[in-house]
Amino acid sequence: MKSNYRPEIDGLRAIAVIAVIFYHAQITVFGHQIFKGGFIGVDIFFVISGYLITSIILKELIHTGSFSFSHFYERRIRRILPALLFVMLVTLPFAWIYLMPKSFVDFSKSILYSLGFSSNFYFWSSGEKYGAESEFLKPFLHTWSLSIEEQFYILFPIILLIIFKYFQNYLVHTLILGFIINLGFADWGSKNHPSFNFYILSSRCWELLAGSILAYLEIKKVQKSRFEKLNLILPSVGLILIFYSILFFHDRMFHPSIFTLIPITGVSLIIWFSNKDDVIKKILSSKLFVGIGLISYSLYLWHYPIFALDRIIDLTSNSLSKTILLWTSILVISLISYYCVERPARNKNNNFKIILNLIIVSICILVISNSIVISKDGYKNRFYSSKTYDLSKFDYEKEHINFEKNYDYSNFDKRKNVLIVGNSHAEDILEILSKTNLSSKIYFNLTSPKVRKNDYQFQLSYLYKFLIEKKAVIDGYSGNFYNHLNKQYDSSELIILSTKYSVKDLMVLDDLIKILKKDNKEIIIFDNALEQIVKTSNRFNRLDYYISLHNKFPEKNILERIEQEMFNDLKRKKDINLKVKNIAKRNKIPLIQRDKIFCNIDEKRCPSVTEEGYKIYFDHCHITDRGANFFAKRIQSNQLFLKYLENTLRISLN
Repeated sequence: MKSNYRPEIDGLRAIAVIAVIFYHAQITVFGHQIFKGGFIGVDIFFVISGYLITSIILKELIHTGSFSFSHFYERRIRRILPALLFVMLVTLPFAWIYLMPKSFVDFSKSILYSLGFSSNFYFWSSGEKYGAESEFLKPFLHTWSLSIEEQFYILFPIILLIIFKYFQNYLVHTLILGFIINLGFADWGSKNHPSFNFYILSSRCWELLAGSILAYLEIKKVQKSRFEKLNLILPSVGLILIFYSILFFHDRMFHPSIFTLIPITGVSLIIWFSNKDDVIKKILSSKLFVGIGLISYSLYLWHYPIFALDRIIDLTSNSLSKTILLWTSILVISLISYYCVERPARNKNNNFKIILNLIIVSICILVISNSIVISKDGYKNRFYSSKTYDLSKFDYEKEHINFEKNYDYSNFDKRKNVLIVGNSHAEDILEILSKTNLSSKIYFNLTSPKVRKNDYQFQLSYLYKFLIEKKAVIDGYSGNFYNHLNKQYDSSELIILSTKYSVKDLMVLDDLIKILKKDNKEIIIFDNALEQIVKTSNRFNRLDYYISLHNKFPEKNILERIEQEMFNDLKRKKDINLKVKNIAKRNKIPLIQRDKIFCNIDEKRCPSVTEEGYKIYFDHCHITDRGANFFAKRIQSNQLFLKYLENTLRISLN
């Protein structure tokens, strides 16, 4: 049984993969990211997959009256696994060389879950939003979409066969009903469980079913629009909808949701209405688009690990020559992968038993090697083997602040009482201030006792909720915690707000300040915390990462470049800081800009080591104990901050 080849489908694949690659490349023009909605390329792939798979199954059922699962899954295996395994095998040595231990473990787990067609569950359970900065450093994050497709390939043929056998007259009705119900579920999930909704098949099935419905209508030769001109126009409308989504969607919107109907409708219009006479079919069927479409799977597989490894390896360079080399590498290796692995594996003339044996051997190598990596905790000794620098200054485990320190929240003396509110960054501020001579006149305390293991994430929004609901138990905090907080709050004369501002924090910040003022509290607010962009799963900072890669302390010029990038990291939060600044100005409260304390503004860099050569940060944003001493000296010399304290507390700090 021969299927009719539709070159415009490959053209759609080309648009999809280009959109995804451009999105993952985070291309910016004049400081603004373009192709912000490029992630919808995956949704295009889903519609195409649903259309093609359903076409294959229904054509076989209609023409032969039966369906061969063995032939179907053989085609899927030939199509998916060889190229995927090739990427994994090639990437593994680079992971050994460049990935930090915890990142290496994460990498190995993602491979094992991918081999089990369940990496979408793994990345969902990791808890970080897709599109977050740290996610761009995970080489196999993109396999979540492959897992969804694989799960669909396993379940859908069985379901479709049952419906066809027992409810054939209602097949299309069932597909449409499933589409509507699943779309409703996805729209609800996008608002209530966004991360789960993004990664799981149950929220994506409607996109695949959209393609399935198209396949059924085509096989049944359902009449298209009676208006010939409309038939010619609608593919153009479809392409406009797709490009609108690519350019104007963004990763902060609800997705997949009812909004996702826009690109899905666009794809559907092209698949259904394209014909030999319309211009869109001619464009999508051109050699360029078809060529890119043919290698789209290899491009999709290779671009993400290459981008991720590049971001991990090269922290500072962003030259034109590097960019050209990077994109050329993606294209060349994808072509090699397509012609040497993907196409031969899909060739029916090549013995499947040989291909299957190679697949089994490859899987065994990957399972064994990555299981060992996990059991050995990422082989920590890979990096810290040389004695070319003083390791005592760069001990990740021993140099950080002791967060388990127990502060006494019940005994308040005659000193002025200051309550610091926020998350771990508030804890940093507490550590800094407690090391100054200010503590002789001021009692600094914090909202975050260890009522739960490793819990120091008390957000500003929690304080707002506490003040509104009056000692209600919130988000797992115990009633004992709120008894402490109540004592702290009542006795405090000054409230210092310091955190990494979440959306919830910014939403309630104005109202929180009004409540604090109503309770006669003086207020000082810090802007957003410094977060270094090197967010591998072990959350190393730029300096540690350089030392780990090169096994030596950076020379002066490289250290300055690292510290300049740290300054740029802080400036990347300008949108959030502007909002905080406007809120502070609106409410007439003092704002402390972190760059004036934590950075050298004139030099446009943020120090990463003390004068003695000890590191200031133990991860991507939190300070070491020696770092707290370093910044304590800066605080004591910061006349603006001291003036704020003197004015708000009405004391002399001299």
